[in-house]
Amino acid sequence: MSEELEKLQSLVTNPTEPEMDKSKIGMLCVKTANQWREEAAMRPDPNKLWMSLWYEGEVCCLFADSNLGKSIYAVQIANKIAETQPVLYFDFELSDKQFQLRYSDDNGNFHKFPDNLKRAEIDTDAYSECVMDGSFEDNVVADIEQAALALEIKNLIIDNLTYVCNASEKGDAAALLMMNLMRLKKKHGWSILVLAHTPKRSMASPITQNDLAGSKKLFNFFDSVFAIGLSAKDTNLRYIKQLKVRAGAFEYDKDNVIVAEIVKENAFLHFNNIGYATEKEHLKEMSDNDQSELIEQAKQYQQQGKSQREIAKLLNISVGKVNKLLHL
Repeated sequence: MSEELEKLQSLVTNPTEPEMDKSKIGMLCVKTANQWREEAAMRPDPNKLWMSLWYEGEVCCLFADSNLGKSIYAVQIANKIAETQPVLYFDFELSDKQFQLRYSDDNGNFHKFPDNLKRAEIDTDAYSECVMDGSFEDNVVADIEQAALALEIKNLIIDNLTYVCNASEKGDAAALLMMNLMRLKKKHGWSILVLAHTPKRSMASPITQNDLAGSKKLFNFFDSVFAIGLSAKDTNLRYIKQLKVRAGAFEYDKDNVIVAEIVKENAFLHFNNIGYATEKEHLKEMSDNDQSELIEQAKQYQQQGKSQREIAKLLNISVGKVNKLLHL
């Protein structure tokens, strides 16, 4: 048998296939746990952007009921960060005139923001076109990415979630939006703060993840979450509560909320921290009327066929509390 024939026969009987790259499989990147740990250890640990509430490289959420000052607090956060690094604030709430009035005093003096702070708002003509052809939500996320890249800014604040996702209270739509934001975070190494609403809630109940519009499915995507509550002790006071942490430890939980009042000093509207307290100190004590109303709501939900767990989520109370109410 000739040498060439022997080589051909060897290839047929012992075929060699190119070795598969097992570190890249579809969308997945696979390494040993030690490799992940060692590679991550070579990068610097994330710094705090705002107290221990928001860290670099996180998609964070700030939520509150309407008119409690979440936009005021978010601009305050942006103002402080911009003293040392660029921030891009996407303002889908206020017009330029409303923004100007908020940050000026009765004598016509203006607050001087750091030049590092950029503000963006929706172009009404472009908005109308996108709404008509149904592409608004996709386009606004794409434009957020394009603007941040063009301005070379890595700290983004989006005010607020409803404008980026009109169906944010529907779990599937919210999940798609959050996947987009997580993609931007991982792709570019950005830090993103998203403002969101909460439905009307009882001032007798502590703030929980169930108060976030879109609830658990949306909550699970965020790296960190904090909320603003209205004090039942004094309606001029607000309290800030930490609800989710990944980079650090819980510092401002129910036993140590931040207590603040909204003040305007030198044309700057902001939260002035006045101390710390337990959340319970700022909750409303439940009256007999409140208790009766809660019992009635629980029984109505039961008649609609909802489980005790579902009722607990809807009323923002424990399952054990629901059980007691239904037997009163």
